Amino acid sequence: MDCGNAERDKIAMSDFKTLIDRMDRLETRLTFQDDAIETLNKTVTEQWIRIDALTRQLLIFNERLQEAETQMPRPANEPPPHY
Repeated sequence: MDCGNAERDKIAMSDFKTLIDRMDRLETRLTFQDDAIETLNKTVTEQWIRIDALTRQLLIFNERLQEAETQMPRPANEPPPHY
């Protein structure tokens, strides 16, 4: 075996190990990021459901307030709305 070939093989194996290590780190990061994205997605979905419920509740309260305001007697000294 030629000394140059042995050196080249050693470098090639070192490069191969480096690539494997990099790929392992990338796969680990990807797994972590997938988990983080899934957690964020669940959080956003839960918040959207809650915001939707609160919006509906606010509309109901707004309607009730408007009904209550129209049924309230007006002060005696207030001029009619057409003045």
